[in-house]
Amino acid sequence: MTRRRDSGPGEPRYNRLMANLLTLGRILLIVPFVALFLADVSWNMKAAFVIFAIAALTDYFDGFVARRRNEASALGAALDPLADKLLIVAALLLLTRNGLIEGYGVVATLIIILREILVTGLREAVAVRGGALPVTRLAKWKTFAQLAAAGALLLSAPNGFVSDQLRPLGSGLLWAATLLTLWTGADYAARAARVLGDERG
Repeated sequence: MTRRRDSGPGEPRYNRLMANLLTLGRILLIVPFVALFLADVSWNMKAAFVIFAIAALTDYFDGFVARRRNEASALGAALDPLADKLLIVAALLLLTRNGLIEGYGVVATLIIILREILVTGLREAVAVRGGALPVTRLAKWKTFAQLAAAGALLLSAPNGFVSDQLRPLGSGLLWAATLLTLWTGADYAARAARVLGDERG
Protein backbone atom coordinates (compact mmCIF):
# COMPACT_ATOMS: atom_id res chain seq x y z
CA MET A 1 0.00 0.00 0.00
CA THR A 2 1.33 3.44 -0.93
CA ARG A 3 1.71 5.76 2.01
CA ARG A 4 0.96 9.44 1.71
CA ARG A 5 4.07 11.48 2.30
CA ASP A 6 3.71 13.83 5.23
CA SER A 7 4.58 17.47 4.78
CA GLY A 8 8.01 18.55 5.92
CA PRO A 9 8.43 21.17 8.64
CA GLY A 10 8.63 24.09 6.26
CA GLU A 11 6.56 22.72 3.37
CA PRO A 12 3.21 24.49 4.00
CA ARG A 13 5.00 27.83 4.18
CA TYR A 14 6.96 26.90 1.04
CA ASN A 15 3.72 26.09 -0.85
CA ARG A 16 2.23 29.45 0.13
CA LEU A 17 5.41 31.23 -0.90
CA MET A 18 5.51 29.49 -4.29
CA ALA A 19 1.85 30.26 -5.00
CA ASN A 20 2.29 33.92 -4.06
CA LEU A 21 5.47 34.21 -6.14
CA LEU A 22 3.60 32.88 -9.17
CA THR A 23 0.86 35.46 -8.59
CA LEU A 24 3.42 38.27 -8.22
CA GLY A 25 5.12 36.98 -11.36
CA ARG A 26 1.85 37.40 -13.25
CA ILE A 27 1.75 41.05 -12.20
CA LEU A 28 5.40 41.64 -13.11
CA LEU A 29 4.94 40.05 -16.55
CA ILE A 30 2.55 42.87 -17.44
CA VAL A 31 5.56 45.18 -17.90
CA PRO A 32 7.30 43.17 -20.66
CA PHE A 33 3.89 42.36 -22.18
CA VAL A 34 3.06 46.05 -22.59
CA ALA A 35 6.60 46.88 -23.78
CA LEU A 36 6.52 44.17 -26.44
CA PHE A 37 2.99 45.04 -27.54
CA LEU A 38 4.08 48.63 -28.19
CA ALA A 39 7.50 47.77 -29.64
CA ASP A 40 8.09 48.78 -33.26
CA VAL A 41 9.43 45.44 -34.50
CA SER A 42 7.92 42.83 -36.81
CA TRP A 43 7.77 40.10 -34.16
CA ASN A 44 6.32 42.18 -31.32
CA MET A 45 2.83 40.64 -31.29
CA LYS A 46 4.15 37.09 -31.33
CA ALA A 47 6.39 37.86 -28.36
CA ALA A 48 3.60 39.76 -26.56
CA PHE A 49 1.28 36.76 -26.98
CA VAL A 50 3.88 34.38 -25.55
CA ILE A 51 4.33 36.60 -22.48
CA PHE A 52 0.56 36.94 -22.10
CA ALA A 53 0.09 33.16 -22.37
CA ILE A 54 2.76 32.52 -19.72
CA ALA A 55 1.12 35.07 -17.41
CA ALA A 56 -2.31 33.52 -17.98
CA LEU A 57 -0.98 30.04 -17.20
CA THR A 58 0.28 31.22 -13.82
CA ASP A 59 -3.38 31.84 -12.94
CA TYR A 60 -3.85 28.06 -13.01
CA PHE A 61 -0.56 27.06 -11.45
CA ASP A 62 -0.67 29.41 -8.46
CA GLY A 63 -4.05 27.99 -7.51
CA PHE A 64 -2.84 24.44 -8.12
CA VAL A 65 0.17 24.93 -5.85
CA ALA A 66 -1.96 26.52 -3.12
CA ARG A 67 -4.60 23.78 -3.30
CA ARG A 68 -2.11 20.91 -3.49
CA ARG A 69 -1.72 20.90 0.29
CA ASN A 70 -4.78 23.02 1.08
CA GLU A 71 -2.47 25.89 1.97
CA ALA A 72 -4.27 28.94 0.64
CA SER A 73 -3.19 32.22 2.23
CA ALA A 74 -4.94 35.53 2.87
CA LEU A 75 -2.27 37.30 0.80
CA GLY A 76 -2.78 34.93 -2.10
CA ALA A 77 -6.57 35.30 -1.91
CA ALA A 78 -6.16 39.07 -2.18
CA LEU A 79 -3.42 39.11 -4.83
CA ASP A 80 -4.80 36.47 -7.21
CA PRO A 81 -7.95 38.31 -8.41
CA LEU A 82 -6.03 41.59 -8.45
CA ALA A 83 -3.33 40.07 -10.70
CA ASP A 84 -6.03 38.77 -13.07
CA LYS A 85 -7.69 42.17 -13.25
CA LEU A 86 -4.43 44.02 -13.96
CA LEU A 87 -3.42 41.61 -16.73
CA ILE A 88 -6.85 41.60 -18.39
CA VAL A 89 -7.37 45.37 -18.19
CA ALA A 90 -3.89 46.00 -19.64
CA ALA A 91 -4.57 43.60 -22.52
CA LEU A 92 -8.03 45.00 -23.31
CA LEU A 93 -6.82 48.61 -23.27
CA LEU A 94 -3.92 47.81 -25.61
CA LEU A 95 -6.16 45.81 -27.96
CA THR A 96 -8.61 48.75 -28.06
CA ARG A 97 -5.74 51.14 -28.76
CA ASN A 98 -4.65 49.02 -31.76
CA GLY A 99 -8.18 48.77 -33.15
CA LEU A 100 -8.45 45.03 -32.57
CA ILE A 101 -11.37 45.87 -30.30
CA GLU A 102 -13.61 48.44 -31.95
CA GLY A 103 -17.21 49.52 -32.30
CA TYR A 104 -19.48 47.91 -29.73
CA GLY A 105 -16.51 45.86 -28.58
CA VAL A 106 -15.31 49.04 -26.85
CA VAL A 107 -18.57 49.03 -24.87
CA ALA A 108 -17.86 45.44 -23.82
CA THR A 109 -14.39 46.47 -22.72
CA LEU A 110 -15.78 49.36 -20.67
CA ILE A 111 -18.29 47.04 -18.98
CA ILE A 112 -15.51 44.63 -18.04
CA ILE A 113 -13.20 47.34 -16.70
CA LEU A 114 -15.92 49.17 -14.74
CA ARG A 115 -17.16 45.89 -13.24
CA GLU A 116 -13.64 45.01 -12.07
CA ILE A 117 -13.32 48.41 -10.39
CA LEU A 118 -16.74 47.98 -8.78
CA VAL A 119 -15.98 44.52 -7.38
CA THR A 120 -12.61 45.67 -6.05
CA GLY A 121 -14.36 48.51 -4.21
CA LEU A 122 -17.04 46.17 -2.86
CA ARG A 123 -14.40 43.76 -1.57
CA GLU A 124 -12.68 46.61 0.25
CA ALA A 125 -15.94 47.84 1.78
CA VAL A 126 -16.89 44.34 2.91
CA ALA A 127 -13.40 43.72 4.31
CA VAL A 128 -13.68 46.87 6.44
CA ARG A 129 -16.76 45.28 8.03
CA GLY A 130 -14.85 42.06 8.67
CA GLY A 131 -16.52 40.15 5.84
CA ALA A 132 -15.27 38.71 2.56
CA LEU A 133 -16.35 38.20 -1.05
CA PRO A 134 -14.58 35.00 -2.08
CA VAL A 135 -14.12 34.24 -5.76
CA THR A 136 -16.94 32.05 -7.07
CA ARG A 137 -16.64 29.21 -9.59
CA LEU A 138 -18.59 31.24 -12.15
CA ALA A 139 -16.19 34.16 -11.64
CA LYS A 140 -13.33 31.80 -12.46
CA TRP A 141 -15.06 30.95 -15.74
CA LYS A 142 -15.49 34.68 -16.34
CA THR A 143 -11.75 35.19 -15.91
CA PHE A 144 -11.02 32.27 -18.23
CA ALA A 145 -13.33 33.73 -20.89
CA GLN A 146 -11.65 37.14 -20.59
CA LEU A 147 -8.17 35.63 -20.91
CA ALA A 148 -9.27 33.47 -23.85
CA ALA A 149 -10.81 36.47 -25.62
CA ALA A 150 -7.69 38.59 -25.17
CA GLY A 151 -5.48 35.68 -26.25
CA ALA A 152 -7.49 35.05 -29.43
CA LEU A 153 -7.39 38.74 -30.33
CA LEU A 154 -3.64 38.86 -29.73
CA LEU A 155 -3.18 35.86 -32.02
CA SER A 156 -5.17 37.62 -34.75
CA ALA A 157 -3.25 40.90 -34.48
CA PRO A 158 -1.04 42.14 -37.32
CA ASN A 159 2.35 40.43 -36.92
CA GLY A 160 0.60 37.83 -34.77
CA PHE A 161 0.70 34.09 -35.17
CA VAL A 162 -2.61 33.67 -37.04
CA SER A 163 -3.20 37.12 -38.55
CA ASP A 164 -6.93 37.96 -38.84
CA GLN A 165 -8.36 34.42 -38.71
CA LEU A 166 -9.23 34.29 -35.01
CA ARG A 167 -10.66 37.79 -34.72
CA PRO A 168 -14.33 36.71 -34.97
CA LEU A 169 -13.69 34.07 -32.30
CA GLY A 170 -11.97 36.64 -30.10
CA SER A 171 -14.88 39.06 -30.50
CA GLY A 172 -17.38 36.34 -29.65
CA LEU A 173 -15.41 35.32 -26.57
CA LEU A 174 -15.24 38.97 -25.52
CA TRP A 175 -19.04 39.23 -25.51
CA ALA A 176 -19.36 35.88 -23.71
CA ALA A 177 -16.93 37.22 -21.11
CA THR A 178 -18.97 40.43 -20.88
CA LEU A 179 -22.17 38.50 -20.12
CA LEU A 180 -20.38 36.51 -17.41
CA THR A 181 -18.89 39.78 -16.15
CA LEU A 182 -22.35 41.32 -15.73
CA TRP A 183 -23.76 38.16 -14.13
CA THR A 184 -20.97 37.73 -11.61
CA GLY A 185 -20.82 41.47 -10.93
CA ALA A 186 -24.51 41.47 -10.02
CA ASP A 187 -23.95 38.44 -7.78
CA TYR A 188 -21.05 40.13 -5.95
CA ALA A 189 -23.07 43.34 -5.57
CA ALA A 190 -26.01 41.44 -4.08
CA ARG A 191 -23.79 39.55 -1.63
CA ALA A 192 -21.97 42.76 -0.65
CA ALA A 193 -25.30 44.53 -0.10
CA ARG A 194 -26.39 41.75 2.28
CA VAL A 195 -23.15 41.98 4.28
CA LEU A 196 -23.17 45.78 4.42
CA GLY A 197 -26.92 45.88 5.11
CA ASP A 198 -26.55 43.52 8.06
CA GLU A 199 -24.00 45.91 9.59
CA ARG A 200 -26.14 49.06 9.43
CA GLY A 201 -26.59 50.83 12.69
